[in-house]
Amino acid sequence: MAYLTLADISKNFNKNPAVEHFNLDVEKGKLVSFLGPSGCGKTTTLRMIAGFETPDSGVIELDGEDISNIPPNKRNIGMVFQSYALFPNMTVLDNICFGLRMHKMLKNQIVPKAREVLDLVRLSDTANRYPNQLSGGQQQRIALARALAIEPRVLLLDEPLSALDAEVRVVLRGEIRRIQTNLKITTIYVTHDQEEALSISDRVVVMNKAHIEQVGTPQEIYREPKTKFVATFIGTANEFHGSVCGKDSVKSAEFLIKTNNASLFADGDEVFALVRPEKIDVYSYKPENIDGNVLEGLVDTITFRGAETRLGIDIGEKVITADVPGKDVFSYGQRVWVAFDSNACQVLK
Repeated sequence: MAYLTLADISKNFNKNPAVEHFNLDVEKGKLVSFLGPSGCGKTTTLRMIAGFETPDSGVIELDGEDISNIPPNKRNIGMVFQSYALFPNMTVLDNICFGLRMHKMLKNQIVPKAREVLDLVRLSDTANRYPNQLSGGQQQRIALARALAIEPRVLLLDEPLSALDAEVRVVLRGEIRRIQTNLKITTIYVTHDQEEALSISDRVVVMNKAHIEQVGTPQEIYREPKTKFVATFIGTANEFHGSVCGKDSVKSAEFLIKTNNASLFADGDEVFALVRPEKIDVYSYKPENIDGNVLEGLVDTITFRGAETRLGIDIGEKVITADVPGKDVFSYGQRVWVAFDSNACQVLK
């Protein structure tokens, strides 16, 4: 049985749908990310779980209890916002103790508990500092400690890292995952950053225009997208619009693409054929004996990305994106051949 259930949840603002027919089961102790562009409904859904918004229809259950109409302060749910929301006139320790007092913890337990969560986020040495004496990353970890101190049934994080520098975000998301795993606390994490969602989540909920597009593990979301939106929003994909030709080909305006993934469609169905850049090999000579697709083109763009180099290859009607090992050297305008296997090409309506 699911620990947190959202059953057919819908919410409108001024007759405009913010969330429509949202259904999700979350297992206890898992980290689930809501991922999508701005305005897709992910934060509204989070606020309904927290109790800051009430669903127009549907039911939210937590550990078998209907909490749809229970006030936020009665749900025992911890929330961390994009803004740290720390009291500037209180020390770090007092900021954490404040929340514990609001939850009516016994006086002799408050300070020990506050120091315990400071140890958990590895900031015990900041107890007597004020928020303005801390970096942004440290302040966000204090906000996390404050949310964890009350031992919430569910932890909600609303774009907690978006205001931080890229390097700090990478470190802090690892810290969040470490803490969540150690505590085995059920966590909902809202983000528009696909790398962030894929790197720390047990499951990812991809949202678009108030609806769920797909729910799955990070690997499923990336490797087996169910819709064109998911395929193009998550990572980069080369996209070819065309129609099914037989059981093993898609005919686009540019060329005939061989694929092993067209059997579910009827001959003539309009589809999108999608190929990830890492599935494409690039040669400086025309390869032979390849059972798949081989196309000729010219190197149009070269982007160094550390361990790999991203090439844009002009094949006449469009530019194909391919990722090659960093040691492979290509030059602008060079004549090349791109090759990808029939299995590498996914076909979607």
